[in-house]
Amino acid sequence: MKNAHKRKKQPELVRRALIDHAARLAAEQGLAAVTVQAVSDAAGVTKGGFMHHFPSKQALVDAVFKELIDIIDRDIQTRINSDSQSYGVFTRAYLGSVFEAGPDAEIGPWVSLSMSWLTDPDLRALWAKWFDDRIERHRDTDGDLKLAIVRLAADGLWISDLAGISVGDRKRLHKELLQATRPNPAPD
Repeated sequence: MKNAHKRKKQPELVRRALIDHAARLAAEQGLAAVTVQAVSDAAGVTKGGFMHHFPSKQALVDAVFKELIDIIDRDIQTRINSDSQSYGVFTRAYLGSVFEAGPDAEIGPWVSLSMSWLTDPDLRALWAKWFDDRIERHRDTDGDLKLAIVRLAADGLWISDLAGISVGDRKRLHKELLQATRPNPAPD
C-alpha cells in the first residue's frame, strides 16, 4: 500500500469494503474462509486497518449478519406496509420473503452466512432476538398457533432451499400456507 499516509482516509468506505468482502468470501468459500488476513487482503487494508473497524473476526461476521437481518427486516416491513389485513400480517410478510428468496433466487453473498447461524451460537442469538422481537411486536395480529405453524413451515422451506432439497410444487405450497394466514370464515 504505497502512499497510504498521503491518501485521504475514508473510514465509511473501508468499513463497507470489509463487510462486502467478508460476505463475498463467506458465499464463495464458506465462513471458515473469512479470516482477518483474507478480508484485509481483499479490501486492500492492513490488519491494523481491519482491527480499527472490527476488534475481531467475530465482530465482522456479526456486522455482516446484522446487515442481512436489516435487509430481511426491510423486506418484511415493506410487505407489511402493503397488506391491508391485520390478522397474520407478519406471517404473510415472512412467508412472502421466504418464498421469494427461493432456491433459484439470487441471494448472493448471504447463503453461507445464513447457514452459519445454525451452528454459530452468536449468530443464532442475533437471529433469535430479531425474530422474538418481531413476534412480540406482532403478538396481537400473529399470536395464533396456526400462524406459528405457518412460520415454522416457512423456516423448513427456507432450510430446504439452502440445502438444495426439492419441496415439490412450490406454488401450491405457497398458496396453501398463505391461505392458512387468513382468518377462518364464520361458521354458518
